[in-house]
Amino acid sequence: MTLDRFYPIFDSADWLDRLVPLGIKLVQLRIKDVTVDVARAHIRRAKETCAVHGCTLVINDHWQAAIDEGCDYIHLGQEDLDDADISAIRMAGLRLGVSTHDKTELARAMDLSPDYIALGPVYPTILKKMKWHEQGVARLTTWRDLIGDTPLVAIGGMSVARAEGAFDAGADVVAAVTDITLHASPEERVRAWLAATR
Repeated sequence: MTLDRFYPIFDSADWLDRLVPLGIKLVQLRIKDVTVDVARAHIRRAKETCAVHGCTLVINDHWQAAIDEGCDYIHLGQEDLDDADISAIRMAGLRLGVSTHDKTELARAMDLSPDYIALGPVYPTILKKMKWHEQGVARLTTWRDLIGDTPLVAIGGMSVARAEGAFDAGADVVAAVTDITLHASPEERVRAWLAATR
C-alpha cells in the first residue's frame, strides 16, 4: 500500500468532515483527553467520511477503539507503545505507524515491522511541549538510510514551503497540523498542500 505524500492530522471528526472532501487521501485523527465514548463517536464519523471520499484513516493511540470500529490503521507514539497490545493490533489486521525521535526509539519501532516510521519534530513545533528539539532535514536522510524501504513521514513544524526540502531529504510523506488548522483559510491551505504534493 502506497501512502499519499500529504498527511494532515486533525483533533476532531469536524475537521475531517470539512477538509477531507477537498481531496485528502491520507489523514490522522488524533484525539487526546476525551472519554472512550467520545473518541469512538469521532472515530465512527471519521471512518464514514473517509469511506465516502476514498481516504485512508489513521487513528492515533486509541488502538482498542480502532480495532472495535473496524479501522485499518493505527499510529502509536513511543509512550503509547508501552500500553498497546501489538499482537492484538496485528491479529486485527491493522497497519501500524510509529513515532520516533532518536536511534533507540527507531530500533524499537523497527522491531515491530511498522508500515511507516515518523520522525519529528523536523522543525520547531508549537503543537506540544516536547523534550526533543528540532531534528532538521538532515536527520530525515539518516533515517532514510536506516529504514530501507519503510515509508518515512516527516512531522513537526512542516509547511507547504518546507515540504519540498523534506522530500528531497528522503521523506516519502509530509504531515501537517497547525499549518492547516491555524491558517486563516484551512481550505485554501489544504488546496495548496495538495498542489505541492501531487
